[in-house]
Amino acid sequence: MLADGYTLMHEHIHIDLSKVKNNVDCRLDCREETVAELKKLYAKGVRNITEVTNIGMGRDVRYVASVACETGINILCATGFYKEPFLPEYIYEKSERDIAGIMIKEITEGIDDTEIKASIIGEIGSSENAISDIEKKVFNAAIIAHKETGTPITTHTTLGKLGAEQIALFKKQNVDLGRICIGHLDLSGDMDYILKILESGAYVEFDTIGKNNYMPDDVRISMLLEIEKRNLIDRMFFSMDITRKSNMEHKGGIGYCYLFDTFIKNLLGAGFKTSSIEKILKENPKKFYGQTEDKH
Repeated sequence: MLADGYTLMHEHIHIDLSKVKNNVDCRLDCREETVAELKKLYAKGVRNITEVTNIGMGRDVRYVASVACETGINILCATGFYKEPFLPEYIYEKSERDIAGIMIKEITEGIDDTEIKASIIGEIGSSENAISDIEKKVFNAAIIAHKETGTPITTHTTLGKLGAEQIALFKKQNVDLGRICIGHLDLSGDMDYILKILESGAYVEFDTIGKNNYMPDDVRISMLLEIEKRNLIDRMFFSMDITRKSNMEHKGGIGYCYLFDTFIKNLLGAGFKTSSIEKILKENPKKFYGQTEDKH
């Protein structure tokens, strides 16, 4: 499933949240510029991207497939549903079983009448202050789809909050936490909280790297040094969660290459090990997707 090379575990190639957010910047559809940036990523050793845009987020798997073909990067697509208020209306009416059935079909048969099958369930999301009843329904449906297909789950936490509550939902249904990734936890800035989730056996994503307006990279670096010191680096992923036109290089944003051009250099300069970088970007994704034996 994954090609040999680096893997970014939480990105968007095409996403459109512009109607709900009433902001055209939230429609990422600049194909030519995306291809140019991803070709640069390829030159830096990136061979895989997990594209976590799902149903209701402006997903376009044909667009994504064309970008993958032109850049040589293996782009893995997602199934699932996001969070309120981005959920399709039918989610409020359908049962958990029916919602799970939609995901299972996309995993086993294909997405949007294509032969492109979903490789991951996500990003399954929760709101900032509470997981709503409808969001819990989606989590439960995702768990059904996971148990029936073995497909891993990746989540969205709003500003890094409620990761522990997400873990509780998975534990309640005896989900193997080694198949779960809790997203955006770098935005919490809370080391003790992150350590507890790592120690639960779940994966943790630092996936808003470079978004210093939300959380300074210096904080991310200090937390990563502590995680490395505690030998918990084998449950970590990196990404930048590019979602807006203004995130792109041609608009003056950080771009898809920021992780390699800036963050990793600063991280290594702070004393982080090269071997840890390799583990996070190469070994951990393969383990998560079930391509190597988990010896944790």
